[in-house]
Amino acid sequence: MPNPISPDLVQTQVDAILQSKKYRQMGIPESTLRDIVTEELGNYRSSKDAQKSVRHKLHTIMAPYLGDPDYDAEQARLQQLPQNTSMEDMRACCTPILMAHASTRERLPMLNRFYEGIFAHTGRPAAILDLACGLNPFALPWMGLDREIKYYAYDIHQPRVDLINTLLLKLGLEPLAKVTDILLEPPEIEADVAFLFKEAHRLEQRRRGCNLPLWKALKVRHLLVSLPSSSLSGQHDLAERQRHLVRTIIGDQPWHVDEMIFDTEMVFCIEKNG
Repeated sequence: MPNPISPDLVQTQVDAILQSKKYRQMGIPESTLRDIVTEELGNYRSSKDAQKSVRHKLHTIMAPYLGDPDYDAEQARLQQLPQNTSMEDMRACCTPILMAHASTRERLPMLNRFYEGIFAHTGRPAAILDLACGLNPFALPWMGLDREIKYYAYDIHQPRVDLINTLLLKLGLEPLAKVTDILLEPPEIEADVAFLFKEAHRLEQRRRGCNLPLWKALKVRHLLVSLPSSSLSGQHDLAERQRHLVRTIIGDQPWHVDEMIFDTEMVFCIEKNG
């Protein structure tokens, strides 16, 4: 049997991560760390093995190997933009930010087609939840949304959230990005559409079975779940694996699912009926 989980041991491991060189500047919610540490301490007899597993999960969640912009430099660059910057200039400013991360870099050549296809399916939303958003909000200049759009973005990386709020302000929108662990605090805001782009498979790596409770909790009509249709190297077709994942998650829920295929990404359009 695993050892009883001591609150002091949990806090010791959480503090060690928060003070580590790798993670101390990321502003990861302490609740996220406590959740992962508690779970892994329950899975291992040795606290050393649990700590190793915690750091592996954190590495998967934060995914530094996928890339990130220089947040301080990009903050300075965005802050210098005049308030009424043209959409063309906003795209030029956002392009290098999107290029910094593998997921958004892959999507960049097809951004117009990607969002045209999505909103042709869902209709034009008045409110969007962008869950575990990464750098996706920097595609806003390509989305063609109304200026009254309510764009709620959720991520656990504080510098990223700060940069997203700067972008939203420069676009004349409310700064509605928030540091939130969506597994621990599913958004309660009602919206037309929720994005969960290239994250469902990684959420399952953090905690198997976590997606369905999250999806059910969302107060949206349309949930758009995207997954990579091929590996980062492009050598492996992942489409059938991703279909199986989504079918397994949904199970017997009475939701209608349509599928859209783009260059390297597939989008499952899940209609929840409210």
